[in-house]
Amino acid sequence: MSTGNSPQINLEPIRTPCIGVCSTGIGDSVCRGCKRFSHEVIDWNGYTQEEKRFVDKRLSGFLSQACALKCTVTDRELLKWQLDTQQVRYAADHDEYCWLFQLLRAGAGQIKDASKYGFRVHGEWADLTLLQLRDQIDEDFWVLSTAHYDRYLATPDLFAGK
Repeated sequence: MSTGNSPQINLEPIRTPCIGVCSTGIGDSVCRGCKRFSHEVIDWNGYTQEEKRFVDKRLSGFLSQACALKCTVTDRELLKWQLDTQQVRYAADHDEYCWLFQLLRAGAGQIKDASKYGFRVHGEWADLTLLQLRDQIDEDFWVLSTAHYDRYLATPDLFAGK
């Protein structure tokens, strides 16, 4: 029997994506660290969980896309096990490509055999060290965030006055 109330979903609070490398203070519209827009960095603590979730979904989508273009997760459970074993912080509700980036952020210099961590690097990127690969993925993530900002926020609405 329905009471008319929708069930309460127990969602974890969204943590700040800040990594302590903020470039919005020096004039960047998109932070080079967390990839949020400058107004999102400034207003984050005033956002509702729904607003934070919206930003988090955009960021995780861009990061996943940037990572999947260069790597394939071959064993999601092995990757998760390695993250847990190495005590690498990751958002369980993000996909495995976001998890992979957190692994690379934390330990790219120590990983010798990607298959033991549940991923492989695509052929055209295989000559890079994992540190270089991590930095390239991070740059692509920033490019995607900047392109989104430029397209949807920095460009004036040409039809607003019509």
